[in-house]
Amino acid sequence: MKKLSGVILATILTFSAALVGCGSQPAEQTSAQQPAAQQEKKEEKKEENKDFPKFVKIAGATSGGTYFLMANAMSQLLNEKIPGINATAQSTAGSPKILELLDTNGGELGVAQAGVADEAFNGKGQFEGKAMKNISQVAFMYPNVMQLVVRKDAGIKTPADLKGKAVAVGAVGSATEINSKDLFVGAGFNYPDDITPEYTSESQSADLLKNKQVVAGNMIASLGSSAMLDIMSTGEFEVLPIPEDMIKKLHDEVNVAYFPYEIPANTYPNQTEPIKTYAVANWLHARADVSEDFIYEVVKQLYENHDYLVNAHKVMENMTLETALNGQTIPLHPGAVKYFKEQGIEVKQ
Repeated sequence: MKKLSGVILATILTFSAALVGCGSQPAEQTSAQQPAAQQEKKEEKKEENKDFPKFVKIAGATSGGTYFLMANAMSQLLNEKIPGINATAQSTAGSPKILELLDTNGGELGVAQAGVADEAFNGKGQFEGKAMKNISQVAFMYPNVMQLVVRKDAGIKTPADLKGKAVAVGAVGSATEINSKDLFVGAGFNYPDDITPEYTSESQSADLLKNKQVVAGNMIASLGSSAMLDIMSTGEFEVLPIPEDMIKKLHDEVNVAYFPYEIPANTYPNQTEPIKTYAVANWLHARADVSEDFIYEVVKQLYENHDYLVNAHKVMENMTLETALNGQTIPLHPGAVKYFKEQGIEVKQ
């Protein structure tokens, strides 16, 4: 009997274990299903952003300049705010190269002068016969101010006085050189024949001025650039005012992107009076064939995180919804159009 009872007990225990095992099976299935459900959510999220580029290149100009600094700040912001993308800043020679990269699928976004974009899109000036139609504008960022710096002892009172003189005009093919060409055309010069041009970077232009190798230099940039602060601190230089009639001619006959601008007094050391000059808008540009949803999200994040951009560079205080379309020269990207219309901004295409 004891033997039989042992067999019965063993059978009961085995059967109970089987029941427990069967009872635990749904729990095991639920646990196994959980990662699958999470994976489905991830796939759904990826599906929602399927038109977003995975890798995003934001082109700026030379390292250390405002363009590159802002490209870097925007890449960090977008990486933080838009899941699934990898944005990086790219250093280039300046606006013409930036727009070329966008046009040839070498980048998705880039900071460039609106005036250069006008010439590139419409095949004018140095872009004659090679119009770039795969570029678009996204939003105004800040103005590049014409700061024509001259030596105080050179006797230069107007741009016309620079005829036959040595002038630092910017690197060959750069936006700065384009601005120099326009300036001298506006002054009635044959460029570059009527001056002795020195093709230099901003820092090189400052060095040539200090060494008295040129009498003037085109230091067009955002106000308060380090090169301008440095050179104006010597007390040996001044920013040349630009006559109003010349500014009007530049706007009406050379490039519509130029507009009057006044440098406030005391912007620089040894500059106690305001200076009348002109400026050209800097815009964020995009490759025209990048998805509408992506550019919409980019614009949304830039305006909703405006303080982040201002902390990166004070010049971004200029980028507001009120200034969003300042100096527009080429068509807006559809994603930007959608965002601005939602904000009640009248869009012109």
